[in-house]
This record gives sequence, C-alpha cells and structure tokens, in this order.
Amino acid sequence: MEQRDNRTAPPTLGVGMVGYAFMGAAHSQGWRTVGHVFDLPLRPVLAAIAGRDAHAVRAAADKHGWAAAETDWRALIARDDVQLVDVCTPGDSHAEIAIAALEAGKHVLCEKPLANSVAEAEAMVAAAEAARARGQLAMVGFNYRRVPALTFARRLIAEGRLGALRHLRVTYLQDWLVDPDFPLTWRLQREHAGSGALGDLGAHIVDLAQYLTGEALVGVSAQVETFIEERPLLDGASSGLTAAGGPRRGPVTVDDAAVFTGRFSSGTLAVFEATRMASGRKNALRLEVNGELGSLAFDLERLNELSFHDHQEPAATAGFRRIVVT
Repeated sequence: MEQRDNRTAPPTLGVGMVGYAFMGAAHSQGWRTVGHVFDLPLRPVLAAIAGRDAHAVRAAADKHGWAAAETDWRALIARDDVQLVDVCTPGDSHAEIAIAALEAGKHVLCEKPLANSVAEAEAMVAAAEAARARGQLAMVGFNYRRVPALTFARRLIAEGRLGALRHLRVTYLQDWLVDPDFPLTWRLQREHAGSGALGDLGAHIVDLAQYLTGEALVGVSAQVETFIEERPLLDGASSGLTAAGGPRRGPVTVDDAAVFTGRFSSGTLAVFEATRMASGRKNALRLEVNGELGSLAFDLERLNELSFHDHQEPAATAGFRRIVVT
C-alpha cells in the first residue's frame, strides 16, 4: 500500500549572494546544507550569485548550486526571486550593496567587518533600522556565536554561575601572513579591507566579548603594528588564504597585529589581541572570563570543549573541569 507524506514543505526563501570566492564558497555550503541539520521555517533556495567576471561567476554558480549568475549586483537585487541578499564581498562595497538591498525591500546578511568607516557603519545601521520597521532583517556574519560551547558559556554567565564579572581575555591568533613573500592581496590594502587583523579578527573577538557578557564595550586603548611593510604584488587571482606573487612589490597599508585593553559598562576589564603573524596558530580564538564565583575558558581549536571552574567548591578538589558541548 502506497504511503503518502502529508507534511507540508516550508515556504521558500530566495537567496542572492554577491561575491563567490573564499567566503562565498563557505556561505554557499551553509545555505545548501542548513536544512539537512535544522528544522527551518523557510527553505533556502539558491536563486542567483553575482560577480564581475562572467566566466568565473558562472563557474562558481555551477560548482555551488546557484540557479543563475549575474555580473552586476544591482541586477541581482532587482530580481523578483531574491528575498535575501548575502554580501560576501570585500569591505569597501559592503555599505553600498547592503543599503541598496535594504532599500529594495530585501533582507540582508553582510559579512564582517561590517564597514570600512564609522560613517559607513552608521549609514548601514540607519538603513537597517528603517528596514526593520518594514519587517526586514539585517544581520552580520558573526558565526562564532553559534558554536555550542560558546552558546553554553553565555548561558552560564547569564545564570550567574560566574557571579559579578571581573575581567576577560580574548585572543585571535593566525599565522597565514608570517611569510614575508605572501603577496599583496586585497586583505592587505586599506582601500579595500579597511583594516587588517583589527577588522578581520578583532571584529570577531569584540563581538564575542559583548555577546558572552551581555554588556557593551565602552572604552578602549590600543596599539597596532605592521611588521612587513612591503609584499609582492599579486600575480593572478587569489583563492582564500592562498595566492601567488610576482617580482614587483607594493606597500602594505593595514595592520598585521592589534592589541588593546577595554572596559565594559559594568566596569569589567578586558584585554584583546588579534594577529595574523603568530607562527603555528591556524585559528586559535581563545577566551577566558573570570568572575567572583568562577571562571570559564574556550579555545576554538578545541571546538567542542569548554573549561569551567566553580570557585565555590572546596579548595582541595576545586579546579577547571572539561565540559564536552556538542
């Protein structure tokens, strides 16, 4: 006897993505597979992808499962089958694309760092607030919030398991720029990237610090440094964090590393460090939060583990315990 599935498929959400390189590939995988893991109120449909090179964007569309390819992001925004615009371009175009998409009635997911200047960011926030009044959503890709161990850490802090917070340390260490002959990609040019390690990695750790504590960072004191001031000019296209350089060299105009101290609205002290020059560190986002009643610690390179110390336990047996959070 034939059995029928009487469940109704969820309505669709047409996604249009601008940009198809490193983050574009990652976002494509996310949109394509998210419904296999989570029960969704809307089913993402990969409607169209946009990029300036017609051949390259068509190849990316075919590889990642996008139905159509555009060479003008304005044409993508104008499409009736696109309800959400995913912005995966370098930072110098975030504001223009996101604001245009919001004004066209689309939802927006924009990669971080949100903007290359305070003025751009304020304009984007204003557009997002106006759009929200119309029922649109505007989001930034701070994906590390969704790591289960960090979500659980936020819950422990919110429940008061650490008591009043005293101080917090957050570092984000990578090593892909240690080689002085790594070429001058757009991530090393201020006119495209806005900043270096500060925006690329620092955006994540500032967001996580505020997300975990539930407080705003109200003041900072910082230093930045560029250790390698010239690099080979790019020879051909770059792919993710790999690229080839030619014989000529050009100036690096962003920071290689940034360190800063900060204070949260409650008075909690914080120390931040972001660098792409830490040999041997591939994606070491580490944090520790200390409070009057306990502490917790996390390392992204040990993705499913959270260390937690309850300072109210007897001193003879107290210590950090390893919690597996999956």
